[in-house]
Amino acid sequence: MSSHADNARASASCAHTAVGAPSACAVAATGMTSIAKVVALGAVFSMAAVLLVFQYGQPRIFYAMARDGLLPRWAARVSGKSRVPYATTLFTGLFVALWSLIGDAGETYDLTNIGTLFAFALVCIGVIVLRYTDPDRHRPFRVPFVHFVGIVGAALCVFVMRGLPLLAWTRFGWWLVIGLVLYFAYGFRNSTLRRGTGPVVVEPSP
Repeated sequence: MSSHADNARASASCAHTAVGAPSACAVAATGMTSIAKVVALGAVFSMAAVLLVFQYGQPRIFYAMARDGLLPRWAARVSGKSRVPYATTLFTGLFVALWSLIGDAGETYDLTNIGTLFAFALVCIGVIVLRYTDPDRHRPFRVPFVHFVGIVGAALCVFVMRGLPLLAWTRFGWWLVIGLVLYFAYGFRNSTLRRGTGPVVVEPSP
């Protein structure tokens, strides 16, 4: 009888609090509190790993865009000692730190999800397009059944995107418009691919 009461109290606790770890709370509601603590600890490490990958990856995306002329030259600066794109690393770190102070976590998750899914859908379609526009490109790995995999992959991304709230779609649309304005105002004119020149080279800082 006491175990049922404990489970009821755990379920009520999950229902009346802002749950940041739903998996751990669901396990705790079954009475397995020790396992719930392990699940919560795993969630902490997994979120830290995701943030670390983002902090490593996003600055290098900005760096690659700068080398292609889509961003100003300062974004292509690297450290002479560590060869790390320090300018974009600092910019990304400061932006994330400031946004964590003012941004809503739930809305940030939705916006991140819709942006990532849209990027994945573009990659799926882009792989198919490149098979026709650049058939001689060196490909260490070729996607098997590329038309099926690409179309199904893009469709699944769009399917998941449909489940996101309307507010996420609205904000995604505005961010997309801002990105297109920046591209046509700066990136299109300075694109090394369009001009047929090599990557932008910036001497490493001492």
